Amino acid sequence: MFGPRPGRTIPGGRILGALDQNLEILNQLLERFKNTGILNRIGGADHDGAGGTFQSRSPVDKSLICQVARGDGRDIDAAARAAAGAFPAWRDMPAKERRAILLRVAEGIEARAEEIALCECWDTGQAWRFMSKAALRGAENFRYFADQVSGARDGQHLPSPTLMNVTTRAPIGPVGVITPWNTPFMLSTWKIAPALAAGCTVVHKPAELSPLTARLLVEIAEAAGLPPGVLNTVNGFGEEAGRALCEHPAIRAIAFVGESKTGSMIVQQGAPTLKRNHLELGGKNPVVVFEDADLERALDAVIFMIYSINGERCTSSSRLLVQDSIRADFEARLVERVNAIKVGHPLDPATEIGPLIAREHFDKVTGYFEIARQDGAEIAAGGQAAPGDGYYVQPTLFTGATNDMRIAQEEIFGPVLTSIPFATEDEALAIANDSPYGLTGYVWTNDLTRALRFTERLEAGMIWVNSENVRHLPTPFGGVKSSGIGRDGGDWSFEFYMEQKHIGFATGQHKISKLGALD
Repeated sequence: MFGPRPGRTIPGGRILGALDQNLEILNQLLERFKNTGILNRIGGADHDGAGGTFQSRSPVDKSLICQVARGDGRDIDAAARAAAGAFPAWRDMPAKERRAILLRVAEGIEARAEEIALCECWDTGQAWRFMSKAALRGAENFRYFADQVSGARDGQHLPSPTLMNVTTRAPIGPVGVITPWNTPFMLSTWKIAPALAAGCTVVHKPAELSPLTARLLVEIAEAAGLPPGVLNTVNGFGEEAGRALCEHPAIRAIAFVGESKTGSMIVQQGAPTLKRNHLELGGKNPVVVFEDADLERALDAVIFMIYSINGERCTSSSRLLVQDSIRADFEARLVERVNAIKVGHPLDPATEIGPLIAREHFDKVTGYFEIARQDGAEIAAGGQAAPGDGYYVQPTLFTGATNDMRIAQEEIFGPVLTSIPFATEDEALAIANDSPYGLTGYVWTNDLTRALRFTERLEAGMIWVNSENVRHLPTPFGGVKSSGIGRDGGDWSFEFYMEQKHIGFATGQHKISKLGALD
């Protein structure tokens, strides 16, 4: 199942792709990590973890990648102090110079995109076909926000009868960024790039299950001229390093991507220091397919949005709501396609689904197979582990489900789709909104008035009509209900990482009331 495949051209023009070629290059990269381990990077210098080390293992074959510094409150304190010390100079650096540094970071990411993608595949189990693009999207994030630097502090002119009122923005200060393990490099750049563009300094705590590319990012940033202490990386566990970061008084805000339960804990931990929080949390997102939709394109989008990225992403369309009149045919075609999805080694370019991230997550995802049976759903495709030395699982489709089942209410976060029938538009809307989550929604219909009605009432922060998730950086990214607080993207990112200021200039000698005056 893991045999060599024909090579293909990747960005830069090089032919790469056969599994043995990818493994040869990856082994050279991993040798470095095995020799040095992954250390914390604080104030431009490497540091051991105050809590010792922990092991990072690949989900591909469970092999040891390297030892990783285990940071705790002492490391976080050192990193927060470094970020606070570097903040004034970074805040006051001319926008032109800050922009130039961020553009060089983007160029550095592009130059090492292959290295980043291979490490990401081995560290997370994600397929090469997706991670090769994710690395380059990280460069796009830095390039986009670099171009926004010069206008980040712009405000408004709001005149009144007696004052010229102006607003401006200033960076909030040192911020904490806590990122997940599913597409760690790209998601890190979503948070770190706008924070740096705004003039903030950063303490980054990557997920303990995927530490490799966070190390590469801080190396690339410093090589591009980012001053010491502006970006600091502390590895470790949530209950140790993560909690200390949320509680540290020098950290003014926390940007977090992850589970809703963890997001709630972050709010509680930051409450005593009045932390500002941006939380991008879980989802149980509906994709609604009406009978008048372009069913061929809808089928492609439904499959892509749940089975790509191993189903391990918050915006996956994990609930399929399909109209009764087309359900049987649509599900039959879906079963055929799902059974044909290629599960295999993530460095094989033919692979569409790689292994899940770790044993604990594998057990969680596969545990829903029995839950589906107990609830009365049918396993129409998959429903078991797949061959391989790592945490491989077959892409799975549940049919005959109702929205009150656990498989329809709980975020499984794997390549698992639950199909639920509906008869009318109102029923579809009720089912779609019957969820504690509200991150994304996908609607397939060629009836424009229906699309307008439905999206107006659909409880989700982001909705795509006749499309899969196509991220456009200037648009707001975030959810409602248990799916999060705040928005990323464009000026919304700067609203989070910067403070608004109002300044009023008197335009004349308006009357000022006199108290206690002796006439």
